Amino acid sequence: MGREFSGQVAARYARHRRGYPSEVVDVIAHAFGLGPDDIVLDLGCGTGQLTLPLAARVHAVIGMDPEPDMLDHARAAAREQGTDNVFWMLGADRDLVRFPTMPGVPRRLAALTVAVAIHWMDRDALFPAARRLLRPGGGIAIVTNGAPLWLQDAAWSRDLQAVLEAWSGRSQTGACQTDEAGRRLNRDALERAGFQVTESAVSYDAPLAVDDVIGGVFSALSGDGMPSVESQAEFAARVRSALAPHGPLTEHVTVWIQTGR
Repeated sequence: MGREFSGQVAARYARHRRGYPSEVVDVIAHAFGLGPDDIVLDLGCGTGQLTLPLAARVHAVIGMDPEPDMLDHARAAAREQGTDNVFWMLGADRDLVRFPTMPGVPRRLAALTVAVAIHWMDRDALFPAARRLLRPGGGIAIVTNGAPLWLQDAAWSRDLQAVLEAWSGRSQTGACQTDEAGRRLNRDALERAGFQVTESAVSYDAPLAVDDVIGGVFSALSGDGMPSVESQAEFAARVRSALAPHGPLTEHVTVWIQTGR
């Protein structure tokens, strides 16, 4: 990823990206029989939204990400929560694929998890390589959030999409592989690597602040694509104006969990 997710983007990930309810971690823990002796590797961990709740279920978690700024925010969140059994490591999927072993990564992981980052990775190289790191009964969990904020089945989301398209000058229909077609890529690659795949979904409604809508959009931009401060202010004003008539916002969230054993 280089420096695409540094600076403002990393800060907005930490501040505005929604975390995961306990039911998501329940699915992963049940799939692999996670317990107090286990170690999990959360690859592409970002600012720790999945890493930290996983840490409460196991002996330790390794949070790995290629972006130092993401890891800095993740460390800060861990300190704030008093979580001391996460070990943060700079690295990417290609590092796991390239080297027979990696210092600090045990050869018997209970699980490899990837949350909302698999579209940046080479599935067909990563999934077979991960097998050598897994303990018996362990596996891979791919966690995929549902539709982006601007593609949800709600009037406020359609108005947000209109604002985003007018502001950017281009169509905004990309789902970052969070849709069925994207999940099929995960499923097919896991099966090619010899895993048996089970899919689960956790759905819930949650209040959504306008500031989180704005920050969520900006967190999806790469560092090089981040607009000027003046343009950001203009976009924020447009969003506030468009969403004001909708009153309090509610987001319908669906989290898909694909587990391969």
